Amino acid sequence: MKSANTRRHVLATLAGLAMAMGAALGSAGAAEPHYPTKPITIVVAYPAGGDTDVLARLIAEKLTTRLGQPVVVDNRTGAAGTIGTTYVSKAAPDGYTLLLAPNTIAITPHVLKGVAGAQTDPVRDLTSISQLGSQSLFVVATATSGVTSIKDLVASVKAGKIQTYASPGNGSPMHILGELFDKSAGVKIMQVPYRGSMPAVADLVGGQVPMMYTMLGPVAQHIKAGKLVPLAVADSKRSPFLPDVPTLAEAGFKGAEVGAWQALMGPKGMSPELVKLLNQHVQEILKMPDVISRMETIALTPAGGDPASMSKLVQNDYQRYGQIVKEFGIQAN
Repeated sequence: MKSANTRRHVLATLAGLAMAMGAALGSAGAAEPHYPTKPITIVVAYPAGGDTDVLARLIAEKLTTRLGQPVVVDNRTGAAGTIGTTYVSKAAPDGYTLLLAPNTIAITPHVLKGVAGAQTDPVRDLTSISQLGSQSLFVVATATSGVTSIKDLVASVKAGKIQTYASPGNGSPMHILGELFDKSAGVKIMQVPYRGSMPAVADLVGGQVPMMYTMLGPVAQHIKAGKLVPLAVADSKRSPFLPDVPTLAEAGFKGAEVGAWQALMGPKGMSPELVKLLNQHVQEILKMPDVISRMETIALTPAGGDPASMSKLVQNDYQRYGQIVKEFGIQAN
């Protein structure tokens, strides 16, 4: 009888050890020794053709080659980018659903505060993998406005000659720049919000609005054609793409620095090993000459960096823009 009990005890112990080992292996599976074993999806929360989408397809192409599995881009658009962002935040943290996002993810939750389904906190609900690139914002005016410098612009606003500016929408980095510039310059320029940069640029070039805060990509060809004039860059240093254009601070308008960045992120709870693996691939991709060249076509400077640095950037921007949104009472369209 004692022998039978002993055998049962031993079998029970072995079964327990097997379950524990299985659980451990399952947990290690999150780090995926053979990752990936199936296609990976990079979600873009904005329409195809924009800077974020262009970058996502470039990164997807390179990751496909490096990882040996298809990496596809899925445009899940709508609700100021919250549909795609929320989708990723609720996905399994196994590395098969990722998000390529601009820094609007640190702004939108504040702008849409109180709106059901729009409260994805990028610090709490997402995992930072790597910053991919940074973009400067510029102040541009139409050539027909007669404005050739940022001080000319302020003088024209105070004289009542310029009263509006185009923006891709409420709560965008461009809208925030507009509010900060107004405060710095002691003026008030009324925002004319559009549903995205392209329709805003179309009306700008068409003369319906005299100026705009924008990234360089959507307006570069019009600057080159002489239809638009770059007045200043809202960054801590001059842009390598337009080195002759001064910063706002250089022109005497401080406190109005607003940049844009793009990042690769994933759902919360991704294993450190998996994040490290993806980060290492991204760092090497961002050093490739053809990648750098293609990013330059949309005036995007490769950034890179470790996950901790990206996480800190997201946290800092989330806090900063939350304060700005509250100060100026910025709300969604």
